[in-house]
Amino acid sequence: MIELKKSIAWGITGSGDKIVEIVEVMKRINVQYEDMLEIRVYLSKAGEQVIKYYGLVDDLERNFKVRVEIDANIPFLAGQLQLGRFEFFLIAPATSNTAAKISLGIGDSLISNSAIMATKAFIPVHILPSDFEEGTITTRLPDGKDLKIRIRKEDVENVNRLAKMSDVFILKDPSHINQIFEKHFEEI
Repeated sequence: MIELKKSIAWGITGSGDKIVEIVEVMKRINVQYEDMLEIRVYLSKAGEQVIKYYGLVDDLERNFKVRVEIDANIPFLAGQLQLGRFEFFLIAPATSNTAAKISLGIGDSLISNSAIMATKAFIPVHILPSDFEEGTITTRLPDGKDLKIRIRKEDVENVNRLAKMSDVFILKDPSHINQIFEKHFEEI
């Protein structure tokens, strides 16, 4: 009997923070679990811009099926999540805007709508927010220069609300993504 591959949905929003590291983690996981797993990538409109800005389009398209947001329901990710076609929904990276929308139940974008609908159907949603701890961080721009960014208390409050939601799990670093896959797929 042939075992069908499992699928997961990976959402990428418009945050450039750690995007290069996240794509590298995606590729490693794709190779590690290639016999049992298919990763489908869903880019928000802003996520597509950031991927282009960082020169990662070819890398993603070479390794994954990539779909780009047209509106909150196209591609029809929310419905696929609710029908159980994906084991879980991973959003990495998630902008402060996406985190705020999900935490407040605003489903007006592909990623926020899909996350909200997934939790309604008891599908786990793992989120790596770009802004999870108040203070100043340094992020790397595509040209290699550093950029200092202030993480506001309001952004952290949204992430804290997310962490209290059923079936929502917060990640703080791209290296933690591996643990999700180990938990879901090492038992198979």
